[in-house]
Amino acid sequence: MADNRWLADGMARGSEYDDRFAKLAATGKDMHGEADFVASFGFNSVLDAGCGTGRVAIELSCRGIDVVGVDLDPAMLDAARSKASEQTWILGDLSSCAVTEHGTGEIRHFDAVVMAGNVMIFLTPGSESVVVANMAHHLNPGGYLIAGFQLHPGRLSLDEYDHAALAAGLVFVERWASWGREPFIPETNYAVSVHQLS
Repeated sequence: MADNRWLADGMARGSEYDDRFAKLAATGKDMHGEADFVASFGFNSVLDAGCGTGRVAIELSCRGIDVVGVDLDPAMLDAARSKASEQTWILGDLSSCAVTEHGTGEIRHFDAVVMAGNVMIFLTPGSESVVVANMAHHLNPGGYLIAGFQLHPGRLSLDEYDHAALAAGLVFVERWASWGREPFIPETNYAVSVHQLS
């Protein structure tokens, strides 16, 4: 984890991270585009992978979806727990964590795994394929992996992401330029990708 880009970045964490979104919400900006997108599929269960302070997970839970949040940053999870202590929050690295069923120790499977908030480009470099495979391992048959991240030179490309998804047994479904389903074009600098477990 020492090379994890998120932990090395020095960005605001925990309540300071939440403050940034609170200021955006105060301007009238809709803060639930990711939740709107995910909820539109009608999932019953979601693993919010790289959940941060729980903004997406908490909103999905409010809409009646069973959500588990996983993150490797204790400060972010502390903030999530302070807002929704009744939800399940797990400290773990997405490349190796195993979300299990209570009492059985068996891997829990979800209708969808969601990686919002640029999760894929903040991973430890070189671990991207391992993360995608581990997240696919947590999907129900026919389940969906949904990831949104910025496209920057020197960071994860869509070709690399699609290759990792294919190697994990996922097939491409659709791609958008935003959580609001703006059409994706080559010049787009952000992508929301949907893949399904075959």
